[in-house]
Amino acid sequence: MNLKHLQYFRVLAEMEHFTQAAARLCITQPSLSHAISELEKDLGVHLFEKQGRNVRLNKYGRFFLKYVEHAMDELEKGEHDLRELVSPSQGTIDLAFIYTLGSHFIPAIIQAFSALDGRKDISFSFHQGNTNDIIQGLKQEHYDVAFCSHVENEPDVEFIPLAQQELVVIVPPDHPLASLNQIDLKDTADYPIIFFNKKSGVRPIIENLFARAGVTPQIICEIEEDTAMAGLVSINYGIAVMPRISSLEYFNVKILPIVNPEYERFIYLASIKNRYLSPAVVDFRNFALSYGEEFYLKTHQRV
Repeated sequence: MNLKHLQYFRVLAEMEHFTQAAARLCITQPSLSHAISELEKDLGVHLFEKQGRNVRLNKYGRFFLKYVEHAMDELEKGEHDLRELVSPSQGTIDLAFIYTLGSHFIPAIIQAFSALDGRKDISFSFHQGNTNDIIQGLKQEHYDVAFCSHVENEPDVEFIPLAQQELVVIVPPDHPLASLNQIDLKDTADYPIIFFNKKSGVRPIIENLFARAGVTPQIICEIEEDTAMAGLVSINYGIAVMPRISSLEYFNVKILPIVNPEYERFIYLASIKNRYLSPAVVDFRNFALSYGEEFYLKTHQRV
């Protein structure tokens, strides 16, 4: 069944006049007659009856017209929505990010991007999670781009370093380590520690830090989300190593920069290699690459 034949049928059904319908469709009358004949042949039924020089829909034509109108309306709506979806100035971006970035970085970058000329009508669909789940979502086309940690053995994913992020040790204010202003990770050896779970992209980095410090961490529990970790530390459930997120200032904890061992903790912009990205997504991706380092410098996080 030919889509154009359905379009022709719809117009002829409305006008019930071959000459007028052909003129509206900007085709010849014989072309229209041939198209309707082919459609009726495909369906195995006549849809029109002759009425003098005109035609009229028969009962089978009226029955079929309801479905054609519904289908054509849906196709037209789909075409309209798709054009909006990929429009450089009105597109929608499915963006995923790790929990660490939700309180400050994401609102700041969205505000800065939306303030640019021609970007205020671009909309976002936000998704938050751990790095491993985000990467799976990227591969399954749930997200266009993501801000997350690097994951090894993902050849289809392009990871571009966006910015460095500081890791710190946080302890309760009355903890023995709270008297320090900075910390060597080996000084944490005697204390229970709250750890990120195995889905977290930052966990391998923290594990490597402890290994280099010669410390086997006394893991008291594992958790997924940063603010929950800070909350548990604030009630003296344990200490933790975590990214220095802006919301830490609202928790009753002491923040200790790590001076040994040295490390690099990057946030990456991740996307699937060779996958089509809409103009709006490409625009945002390019903006993010230039924005990331400037943001972390501005907020005094170590670069």
